[in-house]
Amino acid sequence: MKYLVLIQARCGSTRLPNKVLKDLCGKTALEQMIRRVQKSNKVDEVMVITSIEKENLPILRLCSEIGIRVGVGSEEDVLDRYYQTAKLLNPEYVIRLTADCPCFDPELLDLAIEQMESNSDYCGMLTESFADGLDLEIMKFSALKKAWKEAKHSFEREHVTQYIIRHPELFKLQNFESPIGYFGNHRWTVDEPEDFEVVSKIFEHFIGLGFDEFNYKNIIEFLNDNPEIEKINSRFARNEGLQKSINNDIILNIEE
Repeated sequence: MKYLVLIQARCGSTRLPNKVLKDLCGKTALEQMIRRVQKSNKVDEVMVITSIEKENLPILRLCSEIGIRVGVGSEEDVLDRYYQTAKLLNPEYVIRLTADCPCFDPELLDLAIEQMESNSDYCGMLTESFADGLDLEIMKFSALKKAWKEAKHSFEREHVTQYIIRHPELFKLQNFESPIGYFGNHRWTVDEPEDFEVVSKIFEHFIGLGFDEFNYKNIIEFLNDNPEIEKINSRFARNEGLQKSINNDIILNIEE
């Protein structure tokens, strides 16, 4: 296997509980996300990865119903969850996505795969030139394994790629830049109730027109024509969860 997608999902969000299972035009947000990712022409398999907490059982049931394999692991050590799941399939590359991005664009994933250089260990949106909610990260399995062995900070275990990103002396990092210029001021992720309102309006607009193959350019055009929608969640900052984890960081005693 060359490209394995692991979509990180859980039900225990404090800001918007059960956000990945909320109804989004007749399907759960997670289903919409999976459906869009599966339209990639490059990936070999799309899996969901969740934790062993009982509250995540609805995710397992949903994935069973729609025929998606699930990896299950530690609640806190998400890096271990990724590594243990990927190790079973031994892909050349692991692609990390998060289930709170139902507007995800498979065209961008394919473009990033095409642009990733053979000697790069990691390719991601380092300059954040894309909308929050289009996030993707591609890493060699060998880089994931090295991070799993060596990362000791709690935020590096919770946020899977932080050890890789913060050690450019150990890994060759490659930036994936927006092909249409900066639009990182847009927020299409789902972390807050206001975020879900924005994403719902996007889906309702396009699916209402019978157009469920919309891409990021279509979304930008729609929001430019309806600027009041973007104002709904404009007060929220990007990467608040990561910053909170860094502020609460501790050094862990990790044993293989």
